Amino acid sequence: MNLFLVILNMSITASFVALAVIMVRFLLRKAPKIFSYLLWAAVAIRLITPVSFTSSLSMLGFVKFQNKTDTGFMEFVPQEIGMQKNPVVDLGIKEISHFINSSLPVATPWASVNPMQIIIWIGSIIWITGVVILLLFSILSYLKIVVKVRTATLVKDNIYETEHIDTPFVCGFLNPKIYIPIGMREHELSYILLHEKIHIMRLDHLIKPFAFMLLIIHWFNPLMWLSYALMSKDMEMSCDESVVNKMGHRIKGSYSTSLLTLSVSKKGLLTGSPLAFGESNVKARIKNILTYRQPSKRMSAAFMLVIATLVVGCTANPKPLQQALQQEPLQSLYSGYNIEKLMENKTLYVGNASKVGGLLGGMPVPTGLKWNGMALQTTAQPYGVTANYIMDDSVPGIHEAEINSEIYYRNSILLLSLIDNVDSITYSIVDSPEQNDGIVNTFTFTREQADKLFGEDVRHYATDETSLRQLIDRLESLSFSETNNTP
Repeated sequence: MNLFLVILNMSITASFVALAVIMVRFLLRKAPKIFSYLLWAAVAIRLITPVSFTSSLSMLGFVKFQNKTDTGFMEFVPQEIGMQKNPVVDLGIKEISHFINSSLPVATPWASVNPMQIIIWIGSIIWITGVVILLLFSILSYLKIVVKVRTATLVKDNIYETEHIDTPFVCGFLNPKIYIPIGMREHELSYILLHEKIHIMRLDHLIKPFAFMLLIIHWFNPLMWLSYALMSKDMEMSCDESVVNKMGHRIKGSYSTSLLTLSVSKKGLLTGSPLAFGESNVKARIKNILTYRQPSKRMSAAFMLVIATLVVGCTANPKPLQQALQQEPLQSLYSGYNIEKLMENKTLYVGNASKVGGLLGGMPVPTGLKWNGMALQTTAQPYGVTANYIMDDSVPGIHEAEINSEIYYRNSILLLSLIDNVDSITYSIVDSPEQNDGIVNTFTFTREQADKLFGEDVRHYATDETSLRQLIDRLESLSFSETNNTP
């Protein structure tokens, strides 16, 4: 099940990258197709590697995602979702996330198994079954082609001729061979063979099957099927352009005619099979051949720079938000709280470290204390946030009463309203960061206490800024002197 969740998160990340590539591909529609072809490397990287480096150039910075900054893993569906009392996902789009979360079953205390665990288990079985079926289908289709060309006659080098095929194609991995149908006209053969040789030179005969293997793993994602089809189209078009570059623009007419004549019919080679000369998109390829103009060296260099930047931007994770856990005097405050910052960092679950840090940064710091980091409990319930502080020696007269200030209650209830699945908030105060055993005091406030105090779920107050202000006003009117402190 854990593997399925890892694949699912990788597929979601790759979906955002695929959408970016499709958009850029459209903007580059008049550029040589080799540049569009190279862009798909970013999608492949996202489908292969679960973790990545961070960069300010990341194109994913606009997505409000769950990012485990300590691992470099972009997590939209948490690994612990099967154990959550109120399971939540964050797909980076608020409306979609809300719709999905409202459909997820809530854990029931008397049940022996969390319903989400069953859903994930069933999803894993369906995913594995789909992978096995598609893998077997691909192997059988490849073996079928191998059988079809086993009687082919060697012409020269790695070129073979057979009457059992309708179009030239490359077959083989370690020792690729070019197969051509019997009866091809001599004047067509030169550039058609060049087309296939360029495929081999660029290792397309390895790239395409590898891409199809990634598609098999992520078969449940429609965007990956679209990406594979567009990548294949860019591969063929860029190969066509290379042929025109090498043999001159005079062959455009006859080359297009051959492409039309030898194009594979709908009952021809399967998409996951070896490369075929007239594989698909015949109309688009002919149009591209006839309109293609080789760019200047300066223009090509500029395109390469843009593509390299885009690939880095698509494969990099955005840097975590730099949370200044000190008050921001230039922004308007409401009773010491930065309402705008609090609403901006409202999060569905406690594992979102950057969001939780942003929430703490939008709240007043208790008098006489300095921020000393935080810890998140996300591996098992109860899920919690621990805010660590150290005594500020520069503030005179700090004593126990100030440490037990009502600000802890107020901040805790606000955090419980703004973090959907957190169960408890803890504050830990030490004399100095070097003294781990020098704890002066701890304070813990739970969701159960907050809901009992208010007589309702405090998360209802985090729907908008107005409701949050109402919660702050109500907190200021309450007395916490008799509220039990859980040390």
